[in-house]
Amino acid sequence: MAVFGTVFMPEMAITTFENDTWSETKFVSSESIPMHPGAHVLHYSSTCFEGLKAFRHDDGGIYVFRMDQNLNRFEQSSQLLNLPAIDKAQVEQMILSIVGQYASDVPEPPGSMYIRPTHVGTEASIGKAAAPSLTSLLYVLLSPVGDYFTGGAKPLRLLLDETGMRCAPHMGMIKSGGNYASALGPILAARSEVQADQILFCPNGDVQETGAANFILIDGNEVITKTLDSSFLHGVTRSSILTLAADLGMTVSERNISVDELLERAAKPGVEAALSGTAAVLTPVGTFIHNDKEYQVGNGEAGPTTQKLRQALNDIQWGKAPDKHNWLVKVK
Repeated sequence: MAVFGTVFMPEMAITTFENDTWSETKFVSSESIPMHPGAHVLHYSSTCFEGLKAFRHDDGGIYVFRMDQNLNRFEQSSQLLNLPAIDKAQVEQMILSIVGQYASDVPEPPGSMYIRPTHVGTEASIGKAAAPSLTSLLYVLLSPVGDYFTGGAKPLRLLLDETGMRCAPHMGMIKSGGNYASALGPILAARSEVQADQILFCPNGDVQETGAANFILIDGNEVITKTLDSSFLHGVTRSSILTLAADLGMTVSERNISVDELLERAAKPGVEAALSGTAAVLTPVGTFIHNDKEYQVGNGEAGPTTQKLRQALNDIQWGKAPDKHNWLVKVK
């Protein structure tokens, strides 16, 4: 089985923004994109992207999950990076058209078609370090993927880092490549030094998110996660899990959590922790590492509530349960 996200469909949908207007959508080879070496994105990181999935149901239908939320965030990221405003209706049609073109390649569950809309500044000007790109390129790339965890989702080990940050605070809610790059050094060091799978960034003791996923704590009937602000990504999977938790009668608490509270709760029997994201859905956390000490979360294994919430989300995505919140869009 190929590594997650390394196989691509041969064509992608593409449009360009020039002279204050978006071009008609074209379908071109996924092998390359036309870009000047002086393009704004290559020097000043004017780039944002989205990650969403299309799923195959038993009736043969192909459905895209929560596309409206991803388009809203894509629009917001573009705006906050001062990229040209996207045309959401056009991008929606680009997604539906390219997924429809490769509908026969959408894997059976637990696989899916990963959809990656990307927006980059293309103006050839290396003098614009303090000015936005007036031209841009927007494309939609497809990658058929299997289950993110081929051997099952084993509980993760998280290093709690109170000194560093994933990215600049005002950049947190933007889904931009630079945010991921800035977290790589600390993550790789944590893997090497304490065998951590990820870092949970907790600047000044405030529990935020890991390098690539939102964080959720489950204590009995309560789901606790940081309240939304500009310092971290507003995850679509996070939002979906909180909605499903409320549907199950759980108490959803969106509030700040301190490292002290996190470690205190982690020691209680039955407490669970998890990471949420498009690729990994909901992944259990079994161990926190803090100040050279290890703290087991609950019994250190994947907890029943984490598994129940993950399954509830998958069942909707896979067409096994009713889509009560109208999260799925059928590909025409």
